[in-house]
Amino acid sequence: MRSLSRRAAAPALLATVSTFALLSAAPAFAQDAEPVADEAAQVDDIVVTGTRVQNRSRLDTLAPVDVVTSEALQTRGTTEFATALAQAVPSLTFQRPSANDGSDSIRPITLRGLSPDQTLVLVNGTRRHASALVNVNGVVGRGSAAVDLNTIPTGALDRVEVLRDGASAQYGSDAIAGVVNLRLKEASSGGGASVTYGQYFTTVKTARGERDETDGGTVTASAWQGFSLGDDGFLTLSAEYLNRESTNRSDYDPRAAANGAITARFGDPDVEQWTVFANAGKGLGNGWEAYGWAGYQDRDSEGAAFPRLSDNVNNVASIYPNGFLPKVAINSKDASLAGGLRGELAGWNTDISLTYGRNALDFRTEDSLNSTYGATSPTSFDSGSLIYDQLVLGADFSREFEVGLSGGPLNFAWGLEQRWENYKIEAGQPESYNRGPLGANTALTGGAQGFVGFQPSNAVDVDRDNFAAYADVEIPLTDKLRVEGAVRFEDYSDFGDTQTGKLSARYDFTPSFALRGSVSTAFRAPSLQQSFFTSTASVIQNGAVVETGTFPATSTVAAALGARPLEAETSTNYSLGAVVRLGRFDLTVDAYKIDIDDQIVLSELINRTFSGQVAGLLDPQGVQAARFFLNGVSTSTEGVDVVGRYRLPTDTLGDFDFTVAANFNDVSVNRVPTSSSVLNPVPTLFARQRILTIEDGTPDTKVSASTDWSRDKWGATVRATYYGDVLQPGSTAANDYSTGAKTVVDLEGRFQLTERVGVAIGVDNVFDEYPDFVPASLNSNGVLGFPYYSPFGFNGRYGYARLSLKW
Repeated sequence: MRSLSRRAAAPALLATVSTFALLSAAPAFAQDAEPVADEAAQVDDIVVTGTRVQNRSRLDTLAPVDVVTSEALQTRGTTEFATALAQAVPSLTFQRPSANDGSDSIRPITLRGLSPDQTLVLVNGTRRHASALVNVNGVVGRGSAAVDLNTIPTGALDRVEVLRDGASAQYGSDAIAGVVNLRLKEASSGGGASVTYGQYFTTVKTARGERDETDGGTVTASAWQGFSLGDDGFLTLSAEYLNRESTNRSDYDPRAAANGAITARFGDPDVEQWTVFANAGKGLGNGWEAYGWAGYQDRDSEGAAFPRLSDNVNNVASIYPNGFLPKVAINSKDASLAGGLRGELAGWNTDISLTYGRNALDFRTEDSLNSTYGATSPTSFDSGSLIYDQLVLGADFSREFEVGLSGGPLNFAWGLEQRWENYKIEAGQPESYNRGPLGANTALTGGAQGFVGFQPSNAVDVDRDNFAAYADVEIPLTDKLRVEGAVRFEDYSDFGDTQTGKLSARYDFTPSFALRGSVSTAFRAPSLQQSFFTSTASVIQNGAVVETGTFPATSTVAAALGARPLEAETSTNYSLGAVVRLGRFDLTVDAYKIDIDDQIVLSELINRTFSGQVAGLLDPQGVQAARFFLNGVSTSTEGVDVVGRYRLPTDTLGDFDFTVAANFNDVSVNRVPTSSSVLNPVPTLFARQRILTIEDGTPDTKVSASTDWSRDKWGATVRATYYGDVLQPGSTAANDYSTGAKTVVDLEGRFQLTERVGVAIGVDNVFDEYPDFVPASLNSNGVLGFPYYSPFGFNGRYGYARLSLKW
């Protein structure tokens, strides 16, 4: 529904190409000028994602793969893994929603501007379980249930591999945009520890005023240790503790009862969490190895809802004479456990694994009340729980065959997978959802203010299973031309079966230049969360609180309003790229097109005021509006990824590592769902605000340029990231606002006090850059100081110091 526009991307692309031209022409100050990068750098770039051929570097793959080391993730101010990864990979975006219930605490990533659940996350090559949370409010990724990357501490990681290509035929459901593979540390000795403290010191300029803030103080302590298990085994333990105070970037509240004060809390939630991980491997003899890992995280977070002032009809003056600010508190317990065997069986490289993952979210509504109970209302509520768990049994086999090809042996891989999933919703205490003794007063809202508890009618306990089989063959037809084909079959117990395929090729014209490309089909099965999530919640619509019911697509209410049983999303992916290697300089440019059909989305809020028929459906449910999940959105995504790196060692000035990376991305919605409703008139299921969120809710241009420098005991990193304008749309154009195009600069300096002890100080967002503030005319209560669609957040300048140890 939007014409393709590249005018904004052209200047950034020109700047990127110009920078690479200058870097490639720069003189080599070192006396030795090898034709390729040093051996250690080559080893760091060996990847296992997107290929089943061993010892392949990221520049030799048939599809683009980013490699981000643990060291690169840690040389920055944030200790939050998802934030650090988004800073390192331009095609990734990690937004920071606020005043959006559970999405404040469980924040998803997006790859290439697609839905968060269209990126598959692996740990050591096995499927990672999703969060139990469904993003149901007005956020990017609305309607998705994605993996919570922040359940993984950076200290447990060796590196991250991001495959930027459709890969459902290789790895299964969800891999429409690509794959993020988290590879854990494998150390049999040594260790390290670090303590980082940081906080924001910033000038906040909102529509109604300016103020200085120092908040968001964050302490992170992490450590890891490697142990040997005999002569051929390892056990690597890691742990992390994080305590982060909340931030507040709300505007001043213009309402009379606020007396000109700031009444809201719009920003990062309070977080306290601890995480432990273990990764192990041990030889069993005869070429076999046992391996496994386990992780556990306990996270307490507390975000804020919209304020209720003293004159609010739902305030009880005897409890809160000055009004109140409800808090949404979540305790997240995330656990994973995996074990497996690797070895050779009848000439086949064999890997058999069993992986379990579980995410449990317990909700509390604090500093609140249920106005229908009057002065006897509790102020703290158990609001219920969401639980998701997954068990995956996999068997993978690969083998090389000499077939007389000049390019070498053919590699054939195949495998089987069985997956079991379960999803539960557990009700909260009755006061969190009931209408109390004053419930006959329809002006009063039932349930806990800020976050209504899950009701017994919302409780579910559902499961499903699926079986998959795949085959993958890579053929080096000549020493210059390689082709790969993959096919996959999956059968789900709830919605049926699907088949996907992929064909890739690469031609190396010279050792310095190659072209690569692929065509693939992909799919994403509807998650159990999307199929069965149901709740009653207070949703803000055009500044007003609307009690909204979320209904399963198969429910009577949803079916009457136009819902159908959910089906799988499907896509076709095309990519074409080039790889350039000139000495210590390398460059990859990859263009892509992703066409998605039947994307699963959350419908518009259908209000009881729409018609008498709708009121007749909703009134017995005790809600003012309804929404549900449905298929039917078709999109087309086109873009280009550019990644270049130049290493410059010098005898006197130290070693430099220059990286410039960019993503230019355009998403268009081509079709929206049609209704099967028998109502007259038929309600609109998907309208302007949702369409524009998909099209313009992530930056169409993101360019990052960084330099790492080291000399003797000294080191430094400087990084500048340009973000294109992002739109946060309203129901009409008059209610739109945007972030503006912004550049954020980060700086860190390091000094190694001794061989074992190092210190670092730095500032993220040196120039205190903010997105454009929300206009006063669109912020009648002062809550939303800045667009929470901002791809770099809205907290301002952050200073930090880090003490690190290694042994």
